[in-house]
Amino acid sequence: MIESQSNVQIKYLQKLIKNSRFRRKEKCFVVEGWKMVGEALRHHLVSKLYISADSAGQLREKVTEDEFAVIESGVPTELLSENLFRELSDTVSPQGILALVRMPEYQRSDFMESGQAAVLCLENIQDPGNLGTMLRTAEGAGMSGIIMSSDCVDLFNPKVVRSTMGALFRVPYYICEDMTTEVERLKKEDYSVYAAHLKGTKDYTEEDYSGRVAVLIGNEANGLSDSVAGRADKKVIIPMEGELESLNAAVSAALLMYEIHRKKHA
Repeated sequence: MIESQSNVQIKYLQKLIKNSRFRRKEKCFVVEGWKMVGEALRHHLVSKLYISADSAGQLREKVTEDEFAVIESGVPTELLSENLFRELSDTVSPQGILALVRMPEYQRSDFMESGQAAVLCLENIQDPGNLGTMLRTAEGAGMSGIIMSSDCVDLFNPKVVRSTMGALFRVPYYICEDMTTEVERLKKEDYSVYAAHLKGTKDYTEEDYSGRVAVLIGNEANGLSDSVAGRADKKVIIPMEGELESLNAAVSAALLMYEIHRKKHA
């Protein structure tokens, strides 16, 4: 049983939890809680399990038969003292299990080549909860994948990971260096690019979203940059009552994604 914070494994996990650059370098991250660990096990991405002393006896009953089979096939497991686990945990009420997980890897072509592909493009999203919610909603709305600019909040930030509710392991993604360049590339690939924008001239429900579609959502405070918005094929607006200046970025993305889903399945 590991009891000391000075243990090399604990220091490694702490650095992964706190440092996005280190996560990218190591190509792995930390997942916490029975549901998320189970998702990672089902996708065969777990390198090591860490279980608190008080939760060790629950392992067999908390995971499915398939998940337990993955563990038995060779996933190493370490016991942590209860106090050490609580210090390591990133949640208010720890469930007693976390995992060292390899990042899922995708090629852009994995989800871009269908004639009816629909992708969500995110520029400079900064709120972890928003990014996680958008990933989760993208799965629900049947989007092909997500393209993020490199200045978005880290996809593997613990708060983002939690808010995806497992969609992180199922929705393919691509991180581009520059969204302006990416939009130009999309247009060359016959994508119709729509920008959610306060200066939009058409209600978002009035477009047909046929063929290949990309929808652009910008930063929570400033929206899309002029460079990116100016290269969209069309700017669409979400009507609002009252004195609101804008909607939450994740809410705007959800409305557009589900409208795309509705039109493509009409």
